[in-house]
Amino acid sequence: MSEYRLEMHDVVKTFPGVKALDGAQLKLRPGTVHALMGENGAGKSTLMKCMFGIYHMDEGEVLYEGEKVQIKGPLDALNRGIAMVHQELQPIPERSIGENIYVGRYPTKKAGPLTLIDHEKMYEDAAKVLEEVHLNFEPKAKLGSLSVSQMQLVEIAKAVSADCKVLILDEPTSSLTAAEVEALFTIIGELREKGVSIVYISHKMDEILRISDEVTIMRDGQYIGTWASKDLTTDFIITKMVGRALSELYPARGNTPGEVVFEVEDFTSINPKSFRHVSFQLKKGEILGVAGLVGAQRTELMEGLFGLRAHTAGRIKYKGKELKVNQPRDAINNKIAMLTEDRRATGILGVLSIADNVSIASLDQYLIGGVMLDDAKIENLVQENVAKLSIKTPSSKTQIQSLSGGNQQKVLISRWLANNPDIFIMDEPTRGIDVGAKYEIYCIIAEMAKQGKSIIMISSEMSELIGMSDRIMVMCDGRVTGIIDGKEANQENIMTLATQFE
Repeated sequence: MSEYRLEMHDVVKTFPGVKALDGAQLKLRPGTVHALMGENGAGKSTLMKCMFGIYHMDEGEVLYEGEKVQIKGPLDALNRGIAMVHQELQPIPERSIGENIYVGRYPTKKAGPLTLIDHEKMYEDAAKVLEEVHLNFEPKAKLGSLSVSQMQLVEIAKAVSADCKVLILDEPTSSLTAAEVEALFTIIGELREKGVSIVYISHKMDEILRISDEVTIMRDGQYIGTWASKDLTTDFIITKMVGRALSELYPARGNTPGEVVFEVEDFTSINPKSFRHVSFQLKKGEILGVAGLVGAQRTELMEGLFGLRAHTAGRIKYKGKELKVNQPRDAINNKIAMLTEDRRATGILGVLSIADNVSIASLDQYLIGGVMLDDAKIENLVQENVAKLSIKTPSSKTQIQSLSGGNQQKVLISRWLANNPDIFIMDEPTRGIDVGAKYEIYCIIAEMAKQGKSIIMISSEMSELIGMSDRIMVMCDGRVTGIIDGKEANQENIMTLATQFE
């Protein structure tokens, strides 16, 4: 019997213009949590997609329970006991929870010459699986009735239902609340006790050091090394991931907030359960952090200010002049930009090129005779932003969906910078991005503030808010419960305000 349940040796995978994997390695022991770490673009997800049969390796070999195997596709992987929960969910919201759990492998029954789906067995089995992973959901309920975080937990139930021996979790906590993270860790602990080998991909150092047994680090598609988690520190992991020491997690800032340029007064949603009576001011060249727990209505407030959600009361002023913002076009015309929370769902245009994604919000500035696009000017704009924001891409014609999360985020920032906004709303600008790319995003934000642009930054990472903000506005249950000077902010006073429910 092999010491390892699954081994990947010398894996090479090349896409047009990019060598995504170059001699990558991974060895999984039974009954362990093996963290796979690296910057965005390091090749982690690509390696896992090779393991799961989504991609076929150009070179290398896979040994499963001591035998060399070729995994022909995801169904082949599932049949072998290898399951994967992807970072980007692809749910079928109009179908039931049970149908989503068993999609592609429904239990069947004979009805004369016909083979039909055995719905009764499917829902019985789904109920057992949900109970096994401590989810109190009705199997017949529509998946679309759940929140994004609950859908993520259903995906984990789906993997468990396959009776897997290897479970790949790609950024499983990116959408989960603190309580849901604890529930997930309980499930992981139970699976580990049953002998399941778990691959855990995350950028969250505290999670990695808490839950993993071993850590493998990748960089630029190459294998850097594997270590026992108990021997590691955050500084060591960061150094191995980025190839250099990050002496500071946040850049020095040269911005000096000036006069008030943006005012919100008594802003209230049309939805009585959303934001209400919100008032605050934003200064020129200021980074205003926005803190709050899940359900605080931070995103909803910012979408309201950008014209994506209706409001029944309140005023928005820019440089003393009242603005009428009833749709995003009104906000854009008034030099307001918004980087949305979910870059996949509401940010990138996945099948379009980087050039298309950068220029889409400012095409009217690149017209010849008012009717034809000036491709040369658009290409200059893209190349300028690729250089300025250090976007890693083979070409401006590359589809944006093929880039890493950090590079996608830089492209989206470029989109709005092309409009030269004065007010830039950023909702979770570093979610799902590795520590090296985070630092680069922080530098971009700091430079914008230094240039006099005003930034509103929502973040669920307390350290990020404290490290980057001049002031922090805290919300709870749709209301502003306080504003803290950045120099005085700490986790305790932020959490005190974030839990001031009515």
